[in-house]
Amino acid sequence: MAEIIDGKAFAANLRAQIAAEVAGLPYKPGLAVVLVGEDPASKVYVANKAKQTVEVGMASFEHKLSGDTTQADLLALVRRLNDDPKVHGILVQLPLPKHLNADEVIAAISPDKDVDGLTVVNAGRLAAGLPGLVPCTPLGCILLLEDRIPDMTGLNAVVIGRSNLVGKPIAQLLLQKNCTVTMAHSKTRDLPGLCRTADILVAAVGRPEMVKGDWVKPGASVIDVGINRVPAQTAGKTRLVGDVAYQEAAGVAGAITPVPGGVGPMTIACLLRNTLTAAKRQEGR
Repeated sequence: MAEIIDGKAFAANLRAQIAAEVAGLPYKPGLAVVLVGEDPASKVYVANKAKQTVEVGMASFEHKLSGDTTQADLLALVRRLNDDPKVHGILVQLPLPKHLNADEVIAAISPDKDVDGLTVVNAGRLAAGLPGLVPCTPLGCILLLEDRIPDMTGLNAVVIGRSNLVGKPIAQLLLQKNCTVTMAHSKTRDLPGLCRTADILVAAVGRPEMVKGDWVKPGASVIDVGINRVPAQTAGKTRLVGDVAYQEAAGVAGAITPVPGGVGPMTIACLLRNTLTAAKRQEGR
């Protein structure tokens, strides 16, 4: 069986390292999170972010706006946060209500405070190999891989999924590690055959258990970014599964992230790491 990559334990260690560094700073890094509306999943996620922000010694600024907030009012809040020296990181929780233009809101965030790494400036910095803020989930993936494979030079990496949030950034990060990277997607020919060439296989497509065990190269490292809720055996209940058929793949792979408990816990930990990075750059330390 494959080694289980324990993202929960790794994230706890990362938060402890961040807390130790924050404790030694002469200022308090500040993270502002903006929540518009009453989306239940977003409310839980924002509450977890705020809790973990405070636990590592950072300042948490929560801005909860009504679901009928106008585009102009939301943009005005983002601009105020851009100008606030106590705020080093800004995150606008997605998805936004349908009447709001998320692209315009993200574009309004200062790239230096864009701790979600979603602005085109930070995407460009990543593509050019320049210092910037990297989207949290891809950053978490690469940290888990680095821990297992310190030198990835020359390895074949296949990324399934080409989203701006995960697929494209993780491909750029793998390129920076000197991997040979192939981007795959729904229109890729012979996707199973391509996946079997991968020393590193990253699944980020949002399709429950799409990647089967016979898609995995023996000994490969499998990073499952998917979080999909499917019906459980008990009537009326649900369970979480990834984009990889875990039991099948775990019998072939060398290492694999479980769902839950793999990539998921790394996302908030990397948000805190990005906030610390942004604060140090803004404060000149």
